Amino acid sequence: MRIGVLGTGNMADALAGHWVRAGHEVTIGGRDPRKAERLAARVGGGAKPAGLREAAASGEDVVLAALPFGAGADVVRDLRASLDGRTLLDCSNPIGPGFRLLTDGAPSAARQLAAAAPGAHVVKAFNLCHEDVWRMRPPVFDGRPLSVPVCGDDDTAVARVRQLVRDTGCTPVSAGGLDQAGLLESTAALFITLWVGEGADAQAIAPPQAYATGPAPRG
Repeated sequence: MRIGVLGTGNMADALAGHWVRAGHEVTIGGRDPRKAERLAARVGGGAKPAGLREAAASGEDVVLAALPFGAGADVVRDLRASLDGRTLLDCSNPIGPGFRLLTDGAPSAARQLAAAAPGAHVVKAFNLCHEDVWRMRPPVFDGRPLSVPVCGDDDTAVARVRQLVRDTGCTPVSAGGLDQAGLLESTAALFITLWVGEGADAQAIAPPQAYATGPAPRG
């Protein structure tokens, strides 16, 4: 795939590294050319540095919006003509001080990107883990690959993102349409509160799948 990356931060670094190793053509776009050049060099694999507009135009298959919430919609709005018909992958978390969900009562971060670039096909994924988890090669725990929920409305866009999930060594999980993206963002806020705020194991709040609907009746 030809992938454009908007942003030069940790998530751009972590995900782009997997994708160049999988053989994709990646262009790193940033406002600061020096940061884009440094990240492209660190990612390697022929990754190219560029400006934001050039990176958006280069992402014929997928454009990753690795941008902070609050800045993402403004950047995407400015680039909307270059994003028409493109798969726009949102990995952001709208979380503020005290692990508060900043979109409470408002559209999800993913919906805000979709409103800013109405011609793009927005998909939500990769928002539930710290960037260092995405740097793992691969993210496998106790022999089980990490599962990654994927939300989106366009079948082709979702299929592309599911492949990019596999390219990180993870397992894609269908989480419904883009209207479910707010649930993923709320889940991230809950998990971060448990992990960081409470020092609790977020995995421990859910029973094994066999018990999802309650224990089996006793014979």
